[in-house]
Amino acid sequence: MIKAGLTPIVIFNFVMLLFFTIAYFYQFVYILHVWRHGDVKIPPAKKQHCYAYVIAAHNEEPVVGNLVRSILSQDYPRELMDVYVVADACTDNTYKEALDAGAITWERNDLVRKGKSWVLDYAFNRILDETGDKYDGFFVFDADNIVSPDYTKIMNDAFDQGYLVLTSYRNSKNFDSSWVSSAYALWFLREAKFLNNARMSLGTSAAISGSGWLVSSSIVRGMHGWDFHLLTEDIQFSTFCAANNIQIGYAPAEFFDEQPVTFKASWTQRMRWTKGFYQVFFSYAKDLQHGINKRQFSSYDLMMTIAPGMVLTLLSAFVNLSYLIIGSLSHGFLATQGELLMCVGSLIMTFGSMYIVFFLLAIITTVSERKHIHCRKKWRIVTNLFTFPIFMMTYIPITVVALFKKVEWVPTKHDIAVNFDDVMNEG
Repeated sequence: MIKAGLTPIVIFNFVMLLFFTIAYFYQFVYILHVWRHGDVKIPPAKKQHCYAYVIAAHNEEPVVGNLVRSILSQDYPRELMDVYVVADACTDNTYKEALDAGAITWERNDLVRKGKSWVLDYAFNRILDETGDKYDGFFVFDADNIVSPDYTKIMNDAFDQGYLVLTSYRNSKNFDSSWVSSAYALWFLREAKFLNNARMSLGTSAAISGSGWLVSSSIVRGMHGWDFHLLTEDIQFSTFCAANNIQIGYAPAEFFDEQPVTFKASWTQRMRWTKGFYQVFFSYAKDLQHGINKRQFSSYDLMMTIAPGMVLTLLSAFVNLSYLIIGSLSHGFLATQGELLMCVGSLIMTFGSMYIVFFLLAIITTVSERKHIHCRKKWRIVTNLFTFPIFMMTYIPITVVALFKKVEWVPTKHDIAVNFDDVMNEG
């Protein structure tokens, strides 16, 4: 029997395994809690609040009208909702489409301060200047989104409980467009159900992601606009809230997002996300550590969310591979046969366990959220169970490249023009 013994490489692998197990075990607890308790229950609101929907739109002519119409046709008093669309440096008919659909529409042509965060800063400041205290909160959406008829009603129920920031249930309107869009869709379903829903149920803080979130006008007014301009302004704001003990709530109000279809578009988008996570981590790690020291679990949760865990995975693989190569070349001088076999096993376990974990998450999420998956190609639901782990593992090269590559905001093209009924009928 070949034994490796208690050597440095054995100790290294044990420490890495122990760290990842302890660090992310809480997410397994989240899943168990949701399976037992289901969706969070929110009491009916005592007051119907007034809201402004803010939409940043860059060349979104095919889709922006459907979003505006889905908002204005909701089961919520029309006089308590206004939709603001900022047509940002557009070269198409985005302005006209939004205006015809019923939105208050502005044009913006700042080619230096590009991106959604700067549009939000412009829109918030102008709305506050022109309307004063009219709105209790601001919804933030992307132009390709669609909202359910009861979206604002459910969000208002949660907002009325006193939350200053809220996120919602992010579904997708093009699950079966490709294996890439299916993977995106499943990840966001998992994020809503088994992360934010669990956080809300357990009394800790959720995190906003992309669009479909609500912020109190008091926060926006206090900041004099919007002060988050890293590549991932959403996770930056979530981290700011965690570090400052502002609890972000969650409500099971459903909206639909359009996912990238091609791997190239996905690569570009996720490169920005990954670079943005690095920016947030290095900017807010100390603040989150202070929150952790004060026993604020939300700070720990966000630290684990933005921490470059994939880098540690790659470090582990690199150390084992290097030890395996150097040890093999030494012909037993630097490494025993048992250590070399353990390195091989560690490499197989590193990538094999990643696939298995994501495969299990795909099964759990698909079974749990099957009623929310709308697609005509039913076979895509099954094949996605197997391709989802592969998609997630493509973050490995992205993680490496994003460390060294300069990344700038690049708009994602949206052209799937469907309404709420179209999405439902695809089921």
